Amino acid sequence: MDNRRAFTHGRRLLLALVLPLAMGLATRVWSFEGKVIGVSDGDTITVLNEKTPVKVRLYGIDCPEKKQAFGTRAKQFTSDLVFGKVVDVETVDTDRYGRTVGIVKLVDGQIVNEEIARAGFAWVYGTYCKKPRCLEWRRLEDEARAA
Repeated sequence: MDNRRAFTHGRRLLLALVLPLAMGLATRVWSFEGKVIGVSDGDTITVLNEKTPVKVRLYGIDCPEKKQAFGTRAKQFTSDLVFGKVVDVETVDTDRYGRTVGIVKLVDGQIVNEEIARAGFAWVYGTYCKKPRCLEWRRLEDEARAA
């Protein structure tokens, strides 16, 4: 009986250590393609993934909220860019609200996150934008601000 308990305890310990790691890695590399069926605001869209709506927060950028200056225009820009189109979502994380955080690409290769910054409707969210491409996005944000 003691050996059996030790074995069971060992399996539980292994699962407790490996499962969260495996789930974390799966979350970080997961990507999917789907049609954009909603735009909540300039930096949040809803993508249909195999008949399931997935709320996606655009990684690395932050747009004004609807009630803030340019919030409505940021939402309209994003809507014009993606609504009704098929996009590829490269997931980066899940935020505290349970939304998928991702880099969104159009079929033609345009990166939506980047295009919104280029147009001046978003600023790069320096606290969270850690990927090398964020440096380019910051440059685009600066150019948009200067223009």
